[in-house]
Order: sequence, then C-alpha cells, then structure tokens
Amino acid sequence: MSALLEQLIDALRVLPGVGQKSAQRMAYHLLERQRDGGRRLSEALEAAMSRIGNCGRCRDFSETPVCPVCASASRDAQVLCVVETPADRLAIEQATDFRGLYFVLHGRLSPLDGIGPRELGLDGLGTRLAEGEVRELIVATNPTVEGEATAHYLAQLARQHGVRPSRPAHGLPLGGELEYVDRGTLSHAFGSRSDITG
Repeated sequence: MSALLEQLIDALRVLPGVGQKSAQRMAYHLLERQRDGGRRLSEALEAAMSRIGNCGRCRDFSETPVCPVCASASRDAQVLCVVETPADRLAIEQATDFRGLYFVLHGRLSPLDGIGPRELGLDGLGTRLAEGEVRELIVATNPTVEGEATAHYLAQLARQHGVRPSRPAHGLPLGGELEYVDRGTLSHAFGSRSDITG
C-alpha cells in the first residue's frame, strides 16, 4: 500500500465511529470516484481548522472573537444556558424559541478523566455570574451521571452569585445525549424546566 494512502486512512480514523475498514472504504471512494469532492473536503478542513476558534464570552465555536449570538442585542442577557457541547447549543437553537445567551463547557466534570472546573472554563462562568446581569442559569447538561454531577456543581455556583439555577424538565431520556433527542421532546422539556433544589 502507498505511504500516502496509509496516511489518508489513518487521518480518516480520527472521526468518531470510523474504524480501519470504514476509513479504508472512505479513502478508496475518494480516490476512485470523488477526487474533486476530496479536494473540497481538504480545503474546507484546512480553513475550519485554521480559522474557527472559540468565542471569548460563551466558548462556542466562532470565527470572530465574540460570536454572533453573544454580540446580538436582541438576546436576553439575564438568562444564561449552560450546555456541554456546541452541538447541544445548536440543538436547543433549532428546537426551541430560547432567546437567552449560552455558555459552552466542552465537556462535563469527570475527575477520573482529569476534567475539573478549570478544564470546563468555570472560572470564566463564575466571572460572568459575578457581573450581576444574569438572573437565571439554565443548566442543560446531559442527563448522565457526569452530567448530573456537573449540574449540581453549576447550581451551587449559581446560588453563590445570587442567580436562580434551573434545569430542563425531565422527559429527556436518562442516559441520553441532547444532540440526539428529537426536536419535540427537547422543545417540551426545555419549555417546562424547573428549579434545581438541594
């Protein structure tokens, strides 16, 4: 096998769910039938990897220092929704009429994996809550064990700053991921969120 072909197959394996055989099929498909598509893919990957960073305010993916959502004057800055991933933020935007702002964790608390408050940017969230503009913190972490532990930590952080924590209503499947919940379920759960107690 060509060294370049091996490199292409190894590179494709970084994608989630793509093993050796799938990567090999993709590589052969690109070389046999989609060379123009492969070039477009290469250009899009290069541009995205070099020009997409993180918003300095919410940590979502952005090509500018402050993303369009954070920069929008039409959003309600008193309501802040915390999500685990940019995909979760997109799911909420597409399925609900939420008009507040976001904070993206890029993960969840997992001490065994070495992911603590610092890795999730919670110092920045604390600073934002201390500014006094936020009145409600919607904790929209996934209903997994780590997501629930993260929600509990975030609720405590919110209360320390005099901010009311809330959580989307259950109806989201336990152990599920927001990114994969159907729009109707997500919209209903988000519209009937409740306070976090305890």
